Amino acid sequence: MEGDFVAGAKLIGAGLAMIGAIGAGAGIGIVVSGAVQAMGRNPDFAGTIQTNMILGIAFAEAVAIYCLVVALLILFVF
Repeated sequence: MEGDFVAGAKLIGAGLAMIGAIGAGAGIGIVVSGAVQAMGRNPDFAGTIQTNMILGIAFAEAVAIYCLVVALLILFVF
């Protein structure tokens, strides 16, 4: 009985840890949307805007990867 409770708590904890991935997905969407609008308004600086967009995506994606690592730690280590 106690083992079932711990297993359920692990699953709930891993699910809650992945909530941060929602924010990362929204952040990536906002970054790309702003970059596409900026490139449409000023095509001369498309290279600079694209470089900054890729950096923004990398930082937002790092948050999602941290969430995934925490969820996997909760499931398989603890």
